[in-house]
Amino acid sequence: MSVKNKVVVVTGASSGIGEATVKELTAQGAKVVFGARRETKLAAVAHTMPSDSYVYQVVDVTDPVQTTALLQLAIDKFGKVDALYNNAGVMPMEPLSNGSHDAWQQMLNINVMGVLNGINAVLPIMHQQGYGHILTTDSLAGYRVYPNLAVYSGTKYAIRAIMEGLRQEEIKHNIRTTVIAPGMVSTELYKSIPDKKTAQDLVAKWNEPNHSLLPSDVAEAVTYVIGTPQRVSINEFNIRPTSEL
Repeated sequence: MSVKNKVVVVTGASSGIGEATVKELTAQGAKVVFGARRETKLAAVAHTMPSDSYVYQVVDVTDPVQTTALLQLAIDKFGKVDALYNNAGVMPMEPLSNGSHDAWQQMLNINVMGVLNGINAVLPIMHQQGYGHILTTDSLAGYRVYPNLAVYSGTKYAIRAIMEGLRQEEIKHNIRTTVIAPGMVSTELYKSIPDKKTAQDLVAKWNEPNHSLLPSDVAEAVTYVIGTPQRVSINEFNIRPTSEL
């Protein structure tokens, strides 16, 4: 199993799981095309890697034009797309009673429509190639609903349904699908939580022994899945800290 010389497109790559995945993939010999909204952060990630192993571009996954442009960049630079990893996401934690319509809409736009935009942009490429692999970051919150995470969980349940539908539809095109569903991961995701105390409490819990994964833990899982032979289809990959129920 190997990702050497595979071309992988990664969104949400300016920090956390996305950044760790880009670095792990290139360390294992893959060619990576990555994007996110923060150009300065993207440049900092790129600075750590061999110049011939990557290309990056600012992308807002809620914009289908920008998402398509990122996939086209992969074709222009490397001539193919072996895998797309839809990783961009946000997680504002708060009760439904707060009535945070803007935050709900943002989650739907990024967590759901962002994935659909990625799928829509890459399918024509993979159909032409005759193969491909589409991965998406889900969450254990896509299997179990938690207080203050109702809308976030809803977006992650939706992603599981979309990815299962995609799997069934694209078998005939030799396109594999994988949902990557981590439990708690110590990332910058807490910064999207509007209530500062809630964010602080979450970070404190992450810092307890064995209560959170590192982004590199998830990156290694993603790299493993992408490296499996074409005959193997790992449709769901759940990964949690050892102390998480």
